[in-house]
Amino acid sequence: MLTIAADRFDPRDGARHAFSLCGKAFVADISGALYWPAEKALLVADLHLEKGSAHAVRGRMLPPYDTRDTLMKLAEAIDRHAPEVVIALGDSLHDRGAADRLDLDDLRVLGMLQEGRRWIWVTGNHDPEIAAALRGEVLEDLTLEGITLRHAPREARISHEIAGHLHPAARVSLYGHAVRRPCFVGNGRRLVMPAFGVYTGGLNILDAAFDPLFGPDGLNVIVLGQESLYPVATRLLKAD
Repeated sequence: MLTIAADRFDPRDGARHAFSLCGKAFVADISGALYWPAEKALLVADLHLEKGSAHAVRGRMLPPYDTRDTLMKLAEAIDRHAPEVVIALGDSLHDRGAADRLDLDDLRVLGMLQEGRRWIWVTGNHDPEIAAALRGEVLEDLTLEGITLRHAPREARISHEIAGHLHPAARVSLYGHAVRRPCFVGNGRRLVMPAFGVYTGGLNILDAAFDPLFGPDGLNVIVLGQESLYPVATRLLKAD
């Protein structure tokens, strides 16, 4: 089975990838989170907590551990970067009833992650409201140092934006084999983040949904490999 991994002697070196967006320094994390050193902020998108229980309500049984696994994954990213601020860019909850289905232990874990730092929930189409039990600040969007952070990217050729919503994924062809993985996708002026939740799927970045955002502009693609991050040339991208 083909895996994507950067060619480094120490696999831990590949867990972060530094790049520039709108002239500012960012660090992509192997988890799918994004660290902004100047703001001491960790950004995540599309946690989709309680997606498993939402499917169970509809009679489709999935292992009920997605919320815990997603929070543990987030805890590891927080440990790596020690942010003073965590910003969740929408669809943090899978639906309006997700907060009511949260296990009390998972709610305690979330509280531990929030302790001692500012926590901002940006609302999304799945979670237009955030229950008070989840604590933190609730905003529709926010702008830091001229860069707007929101859930869904604007369908226009704009700049200075970081968003989620589209769950970008790249299908990459290497050595006659293909692998499909979540990815960061941008063009140096705006960025769409991969979905962070463990039960989230992905939309191929060659899909027409990305055309209004980037058009024929050159893409910067950072793929989440099994053990490391991997910048990928656009010539290696394949449609589904």
